[in-house]
Amino acid sequence: MQGLIAFFYGFGVWNWLILAVLLFILEAVVPGVHFLWFGIAAVVVGALAMATGMAWQFQIIAFAAISVLTVFWVRHWVRPDRTASDLPNLNVRGQQYVGRSVVVEQAIQNGRGRVRVDDTLWQAKGPDAPAGARVTVTSAEGSVLVVERAAT
Repeated sequence: MQGLIAFFYGFGVWNWLILAVLLFILEAVVPGVHFLWFGIAAVVVGALAMATGMAWQFQIIAFAAISVLTVFWVRHWVRPDRTASDLPNLNVRGQQYVGRSVVVEQAIQNGRGRVRVDDTLWQAKGPDAPAGARVTVTSAEGSVLVVERAAT
């Protein structure tokens, strides 16, 4: 065991850069973004250790602090709700039809029926309307289009 410790101690500051490379390789192999921030922290600590010659105890403390800071910094700035999309309704098919005028295929009775959008039948919810009537889509609730009578 002493021989292994002496071996790694002999690398000195290079241990951090070797650790960074290993973490970057893990980042490339493991799905998701998990090891990148720790790899960046290892590079920063390696550079600090080269520049200042700080003791290994402080290097470990710096690595822990920088790792935590990078993770929280990324969580704060890279959130899905912060990124604006030019196509916000891309995967919400029903929302893409809001504002469209469509034809009632099966009469809407007791608040439920079916409407035709292009070549597809959608369940509809709204005021009663006979088959063939035109309605306007106002919103979508899952796979159900909420409609109202079209203005004539």
